[in-house]
Amino acid sequence: MKQWIYLSPPHLAGTELDYLRSALESNWIAPLGPHVDAFEREVAAAAGVPHALAVSSGTAALHLAMLVLGVGPGDEVLCATLNFAACANAIRYVGAAPAFVDCDPDTWTLDVGLVADALGRRARRGRLPKAVIAVDLYGQCADYPALRAVCGRYEIPIVEDAAEALGATCAGRPAGSWGALAVLSFNGNKIVTASSGGMLLSDQAPLIDRARRLATQAREATVHYEHREIGYNYRLSNLLAAVGRAQLSCLEARVESRRSNFEAYRAALDGLPGLGFMPEASYGRSSRWLTCVTVDADRFGCGPDDLRLALAADAIESRPVWKPLHLQPAFAGSTVVGGTVAEDLFARGLCLPSGSALTAEDLGRITGVITRTAGAGARRRPAAVGEAHTC
Repeated sequence: MKQWIYLSPPHLAGTELDYLRSALESNWIAPLGPHVDAFEREVAAAAGVPHALAVSSGTAALHLAMLVLGVGPGDEVLCATLNFAACANAIRYVGAAPAFVDCDPDTWTLDVGLVADALGRRARRGRLPKAVIAVDLYGQCADYPALRAVCGRYEIPIVEDAAEALGATCAGRPAGSWGALAVLSFNGNKIVTASSGGMLLSDQAPLIDRARRLATQAREATVHYEHREIGYNYRLSNLLAAVGRAQLSCLEARVESRRSNFEAYRAALDGLPGLGFMPEASYGRSSRWLTCVTVDADRFGCGPDDLRLALAADAIESRPVWKPLHLQPAFAGSTVVGGTVAEDLFARGLCLPSGSALTAEDLGRITGVITRTAGAGARRRPAAVGEAHTC
């Protein structure tokens, strides 16, 4: 029986037990502790910002970002539609409404031109959004110099969702350094994982100070427990921070491994008709958290779901790209700006195994299945116009 090759499994540094042992021996196992403090400092340094807050998840960080920016009922937040649901969920948590914006076909990230149009229309109506959430998709930063210029005209704060992009850069600056607030995730499938957890980043101390208060149940500085506002239990465990610190020490090596995976895929598959790769933006370096391809069924011989099933039959996990949020039933009726680019990428896109511990043998097995599947599809052709292709 073949061993499964997973999409993005954890890759241990080998020093996690040493860090955990120090936490256990000090008896700091509850939320907060020396490893949490150190993890905040080290992540802030890696992202090139002065202030960081370690929390229980990336979603918690997004929720806190909305709160400290004063987003609330009746407000609107522009949000990239090609994205995981956490951003839109956080908008809804505070009673605001998401307005979903399409992506740029050349980068798959937020289309800054559409943001500019949307802000211009809203400015003329005298009803600007409270914030813009940009997503660093699959390890690629949005075009922040352009986005900051657009949002700066209207003094609209940017929240950078860099959950998938630790280790990436934009215009020579690290992912996580571009927004008024930025969010990281240390979920089990990320390049740096603590099994769970997240981080809120900013160059503005008052924002992080406010978030830190809310994340610790908004407790007042009194001997007894005093609460004058609603808070949240969002702080990170010292044990998980210990794991995260061990992982963070390998960040650059992990990014290089993921980028090498992409290059191996491209070298092996670039000549296959109908198979394309997520482009890398000219303004930065993607971490290539996941290698993503597009499949043109007419040219490749079958569609992306057939390819996914062929990989699964060989014990290889792959996954469709994010379903656009404006197509999700939970957000039915929401405003959407554009949308056809994201819809097309969802229809044709597939994420391939991209773990930083992939071996040459693993990559050969994956690319072999893809090549054979394309060949099988081609041998079944030609098909009548409009007829579905299957593999």
